[in-house]
Amino acid sequence: MNVTYPFSEILQTLPEKPGIYQYFDKEAKIIYVGKAKNLKKRVSSYFNRDVFENRKTSILVKNIVDIKFILVETETDALLLENSLIKKHQPKYNVLLKDDKTYPWICIKKELFPRVFYTRKYIKDGSMYFGPYASVKVVITLLELIKKLYPLRTCNYNLTQKTIEAGKFKLCLEYHLGNCKAPCVSKQSLADYDTSILHIKEIIKGNLSSVTALLKQQMLEHSTKYKFELAQVVKEKIELLEKYQSKSTIVSSTIDNLDVFSIISDENNGYVNYLKVVNGTIIQGFTMELKKKLDEPDAELLSLAIVDILSRHNNNVKEVIVPFEIVLAMPYSIIVPQRGDKKKLLELSLRNADYFRKDKQKQADLIDPERHTKRILQQMMKDLRLQEEPRHIECFDNSNIQGAYPVAAMAVFKDVKPSKKDYRHFNIKTVEGPNDFASMEEVIYRRFKRMLDDSQPIPQLIVIDGGKGQLSSALSSLEKLGLRGKIGIIGIAKKLEEIYYPGDFLPMYLDKTGETLKTLQHIRDEAHRFGITHHRSRREKGTIKSVLTEIKGVSDTTTQKLLLAFKSVKKVKEATVMQLTEVVGKAKARLVFNYFSK
Repeated sequence: MNVTYPFSEILQTLPEKPGIYQYFDKEAKIIYVGKAKNLKKRVSSYFNRDVFENRKTSILVKNIVDIKFILVETETDALLLENSLIKKHQPKYNVLLKDDKTYPWICIKKELFPRVFYTRKYIKDGSMYFGPYASVKVVITLLELIKKLYPLRTCNYNLTQKTIEAGKFKLCLEYHLGNCKAPCVSKQSLADYDTSILHIKEIIKGNLSSVTALLKQQMLEHSTKYKFELAQVVKEKIELLEKYQSKSTIVSSTIDNLDVFSIISDENNGYVNYLKVVNGTIIQGFTMELKKKLDEPDAELLSLAIVDILSRHNNNVKEVIVPFEIVLAMPYSIIVPQRGDKKKLLELSLRNADYFRKDKQKQADLIDPERHTKRILQQMMKDLRLQEEPRHIECFDNSNIQGAYPVAAMAVFKDVKPSKKDYRHFNIKTVEGPNDFASMEEVIYRRFKRMLDDSQPIPQLIVIDGGKGQLSSALSSLEKLGLRGKIGIIGIAKKLEEIYYPGDFLPMYLDKTGETLKTLQHIRDEAHRFGITHHRSRREKGTIKSVLTEIKGVSDTTTQKLLLAFKSVKKVKEATVMQLTEVVGKAKARLVFNYFSK
């Protein structure tokens, strides 16, 4: 069996996000499509030992040779996309979906004084359809809301300007109940009716802020009139509207027959994602990987991919959505959307391309851990403008409380991993009072003077926990030792994660999600944790010394015995002479008891 992805690797790298997954057989044919709120958990469940107790599922699993996924915004979107793909591909192991079981749409009929209603049949008659919706309850609630806000006709009359003027219709019960303004007898103008339709379209699209404000006002009016049952009904509608996503990122009836392309690239590869949209529904999606040869720009890679994909799939496409302007000698309308539904589809495509890239990297890293280390080191060397890979990094952090018990800590990373056996603590010896700059200068000098004296290999990068002041102090020590310019050194400030370089007036900001900043944050946090632990220990010892060892005639040994027996200085104070005598003898007991009895 030709397995495209080792399952143990792809299962580890799946995102914990909503989406659909597709299983392929050895002939690259889709044999199963499923939806998931959490792709990683759902797909992984197929490969648990318990699954093989189910005969049908075990047969499916044995036929899987490749797994692909498409990310979406919500679980509802996953449900709708699953429905579309099953109908398109009719996978062998999926339950076939019948047309009469399809999801509901909201239709604004193409007619004079349009009706608004829900239907399960999508008819290409020029009418406007919104959806599909995963819940009929949501559709009904939305239509009830629309009905209360904008009274519309529900009759099947064939209204025309001629029949209205001829007086062929009569007022009906709906008018007397206040559910319709009777455009059939000219009691409502076409302009007023069309304005209502425009507002309804905005509501259906999800622009609910103004509607929600109106409902809240209604709820307040009901409550002030002590109509609490009506107020509760309105409140429930507000809550339901706030919870559901009325406008799916997957489907929009205004989008028909277009292809969406996006690209993410790195130094060696380009990743082009393709989404095929027909009748407002995604029916196909995958990501193509392109190997760079001459550092080709994204525009060139994207153009090549579009030509190849469209020629292979023989698509009769009308529009091509792309993230930036490109030139294609093909009979398509090239669009770079700035907002709206098409922009949302492009963003969805970009997310899928990015996840594909990260997924490929994670799988390669699992196979070859050294490759993972090398990639991060190369990225750090590039981001931090270093002359060589920072395989050995040392980070320094100071700790003190108003100058008391000043200490410093050093964390060490080798090949991007903590080397805890090389961590070191420093008790500040030459600095009095709270002076971080002088403390950093002392620690850096002591550390690297020792390394030079012992002929130890120096690191490729020094990280100083602090801003320009601490960095300047560290540089002063390197200058004295003749090491300035021979070791890369930066400062990292906690507040905004600013990176400071020697001689640079302004800081640099790294990608918040990038591996370089994550590595720097990790080693900085390690140095801080290690320093705080040592500082706490010194503080506790200092407290013992300042209380018990101040007693004349009480040594450190006696102090340790007392604390071992009574657990705290407070309990030593509360102890009787007899209790103290049992631990340290009569003479020492009397000294301690008399001291605390003053």
